[in-house]
Amino acid sequence: MDGSGDKEQRGILIVSVYGYIRVSSKDQFEDRQLIAMKKAEVPGNNIYMDKQSGKNFDRPMYQKMIQKLKKNDLIYIKSIDRLGRNYQEVVEQWRFLTRVKEADIVVIEMPLLDTRRGKDLVGTFLSDIVLQVLSFVAENERTNIRSRQREGIEAAKARGVVFGRPVIKLPDNFPQIYEKWKAGEIRAYEAAVECGVSRSTFYTRVRDYETQKNLR
Repeated sequence: MDGSGDKEQRGILIVSVYGYIRVSSKDQFEDRQLIAMKKAEVPGNNIYMDKQSGKNFDRPMYQKMIQKLKKNDLIYIKSIDRLGRNYQEVVEQWRFLTRVKEADIVVIEMPLLDTRRGKDLVGTFLSDIVLQVLSFVAENERTNIRSRQREGIEAAKARGVVFGRPVIKLPDNFPQIYEKWKAGEIRAYEAAVECGVSRSTFYTRVRDYETQKNLR
């Protein structure tokens, strides 16, 4: 029998320590989160990282960590938004981890969010309040950012700024080129060359042209 099994039989509590890291895309770096996990002495093989959005908890490495999680295990995250970005889902997931899984969570950048402290009713209550306030503030800020972005786009459009790819102007004789192509007198690539566009763009403009003709 190995040492760990012997400890379990003697009733000694064995706690696993995990670290969870999330970056929103492959373009972001996880260095700061990894450094924080190292300082917290999280074993390297117990660090789980997802490189995707935090809009929900359908993340492969997060789910893999949850499957291994046992009662009294400990999870480190650097900040609350690394857990997730949806206020309601973060609160629900926090309660699932701490009350259903009966694990502990430590938010490194927010010492108040350390469930190892204050296991009594008052401690749990205060932790829940802090979590909900922080999650609400984070989501409210994201909402404000999106609102400012929309306002900026609308203001830019009002100034005449055009977003997206520039529309390629077709030659004035496009209707004649179209008729020649439609009659089989020239091929699509020849028509595209005459219009100064790619063949795919030519087909797109043909569809637009035919739609306009049908609306008349």
